[in-house]
Amino acid sequence: MLSRAALLAAAKKPTALVLARGSASATGSDRPVRAEQPGKVRLGFLPEEWFTFFYNKTGVTGPYVFGAGLITYLCSKEIYVMEHEYYNGLSLAIMVIYAVKKFGPSVAAYCDKEIDKIEGEWKADREENITQLNQAIEDEKKEQWRADGQTLLMQAKKENVALQLEAAYRERAMNAYREVKKRLDYQVERQNIDRRVSQKHMVDWIVNNVVKSITPDQEKETLNRCIADLGALAARSK
Repeated sequence: MLSRAALLAAAKKPTALVLARGSASATGSDRPVRAEQPGKVRLGFLPEEWFTFFYNKTGVTGPYVFGAGLITYLCSKEIYVMEHEYYNGLSLAIMVIYAVKKFGPSVAAYCDKEIDKIEGEWKADREENITQLNQAIEDEKKEQWRADGQTLLMQAKKENVALQLEAAYRERAMNAYREVKKRLDYQVERQNIDRRVSQKHMVDWIVNNVVKSITPDQEKETLNRCIADLGALAARSK
């Protein structure tokens, strides 16, 4: 019974090893590779440490004597009964050992190849996801940069609107200045025209009154005096 349990455990060990490798490759970024050789064993399944444990007390032959004595004790006391299942287990163990020795390397290479293939697919998917996330980050940074540009553009538009308002204000102020100047110029020109018309009217009135006040005798006398003055000037010039 103990041999059957040991054989069943040995038969399940490769499957458990493959599952452990798959879980390790799924959880880690890199599949753990066997960095060193496994521990040394003797007789195919007994660890080397069990033998070295006896060396200090019993010497080199101690482990073998202990193992042989233990097996002899178990068999002699019929603690371990060698019935028909023992021989079935023994033949099964021989077949399992032969299968492991014969097909183990090829099966292990095939399993490693499949694991590497699955790992490559997972790694490719992960790298693709990383690339997509990096691209999303770059797009987000670009959108933030564009948002900053929109902020600057909005400020520029506000400044442009302020300049337009300032230009409209100054244009309206200039229009008001021109209109006021036109009205003031109109009043000044009107006053000047009134002054000129009044002066002309006054001059005409004075002249007309003076002309009216001159009698024909005074006019004749003035004419003769002018002729006499002209004659005197002519005589002097000679």
